Amino acid sequence: MFKDGRFHAYTIQSFHKDVMAGIVVGVVALPLALAFAIASGVRPEYGLYTTIIAGFIISLLGGSKYQIGGPTGAFVPLLLGIVVTHGYESLLIAGFMAGVILTCMGIFKLGNLIHYMPRPVTIGFTTGIAVIIFSGQIAAFLGLHQLKKESTFLLQMKELINNLIHVNPYSIITAIICLITILITTKWFPKLPGALVGLILSTLVATLFFPGKVATIGTVYGGIPNEWPTFSFPAFTLEKGIELFIPAVAIAMLGGIESLLSALVADNMGNTKHHSNRELIGQGIANMVTPLFGGIPATGAIARTATNIKNGAQSPVSGIVHSLFVLLVLLAFAPLASQIPLSSMAPVLMFVAWNMSERNEFVHILKSKSGDAAVLLLTFTLTVLTDLTLGVLGGIGLSVILFVIKMSKALIIQPQVASDTATLKVKSSPHSHVRVVHVEGPLFFGSAKRFMSSIQDLPDRQTLVLCMNHVPYLDATGEAIFAKLVEKCHKQGNTLLISGLNDQPRQVLQRAGWMRKIGSEHFFSQLDDALRFAEQQADIPQRAAR
Repeated sequence: MFKDGRFHAYTIQSFHKDVMAGIVVGVVALPLALAFAIASGVRPEYGLYTTIIAGFIISLLGGSKYQIGGPTGAFVPLLLGIVVTHGYESLLIAGFMAGVILTCMGIFKLGNLIHYMPRPVTIGFTTGIAVIIFSGQIAAFLGLHQLKKESTFLLQMKELINNLIHVNPYSIITAIICLITILITTKWFPKLPGALVGLILSTLVATLFFPGKVATIGTVYGGIPNEWPTFSFPAFTLEKGIELFIPAVAIAMLGGIESLLSALVADNMGNTKHHSNRELIGQGIANMVTPLFGGIPATGAIARTATNIKNGAQSPVSGIVHSLFVLLVLLAFAPLASQIPLSSMAPVLMFVAWNMSERNEFVHILKSKSGDAAVLLLTFTLTVLTDLTLGVLGGIGLSVILFVIKMSKALIIQPQVASDTATLKVKSSPHSHVRVVHVEGPLFFGSAKRFMSSIQDLPDRQTLVLCMNHVPYLDATGEAIFAKLVEKCHKQGNTLLISGLNDQPRQVLQRAGWMRKIGSEHFFSQLDDALRFAEQQADIPQRAAR
């Protein structure tokens, strides 16, 4: 029926299961779409538009069988910072540019790069984002809805503390009712959408018992229009593109990371295998189209994807149904959403932040008291106190530095005289001076200096056998140090023999011309062969003398 492998063996029964799963996910997505949009500093309906448009495109064109796309909590601090600094119109431009970047990443097959992201960096920025989201909802929880929007954690906390005297007790009661409902529903009635139940119950209580005492979506934003969004291309200029390039890259990187992580979760739960590059292309197209209708950046949503699988989804049809369900609710019931108190939205996002915090993994890495713990803390601290981009770059930078230090220490150099090598079958004659140097580990810029200093005391007119069986990698710096070794041997009248050269180092030396300069007869696959050659060379002058 379908050429797409994600629809393999699709039947009417599969369609029925997809419809049911899609409706359930749609119910779960509704309050999250509103909450994420408000927390990102934009109107609530923009979250619904994102769920409808991006969710549809990601399911249709993506590379995962069960992926559910839409606005997510991970984007909240990043998008809020862009809105506060540059404005909503600029967010649309940055989102479109991020879509272009994601599409190019997929086209150039960069999807597998997710596997190279250090785990401490991922945990650090995820936990940092969770802290920012949670702290950002404290004001709404307390009824402080007129606070100045700040793009950094410290300024946000300062603004909150300065306005604590204006706390609204009715907002606190409403928020507590919603929070308790979510907790009870999640624990005792896990099949019910806790966030939606909490919003409905707290809204009813606020409306019936203290009407007009708490701020609602309607009183703050003027309600949610029950109509399809109009098409509009943001006013783009070259100057604006340059100004928003870094935010766009940040959106693309975060969106790519989260979508592929979500796809991996879906693979583990659904016993499938996603196509990383196709997923990035689908995400990219979705983020190019969504801003044209007022939507905010979107990515794969791990919690909604897991809900999709748990409710029996069979194919991407469930994701399409989830988008159509949200569209139906927008067109038919949008005015009812205007009655939702903003303080009811706070516990929804606080609960999301708590679940995404990776707190157990965070503590586990901290207990290791290793370099990973340092990377984790740096990423977390920079993410919370500065921004996500600096957090990720700082974490990756420290990871690279620690890796280089670790690999440089991993280089083992063991010099020994041939006659002292117990495992050798060929013994050195008393007239030959053969020195064997075993090198183990990568020979690169971090370890090259150590390698060179270890062979500084090489005597004149001696045969040096460099055993490189356990050297998996040789970079340009390693090749330069190798060149200095060849020069040193030439000046001192030494003979250099190489044994056990692996493919990658061999290719580096061949491209640099060292195989030809040294002589192919000086390269051996086995150490024994190199020592036998050294013995034969030592015997030649002896035979000539006789």
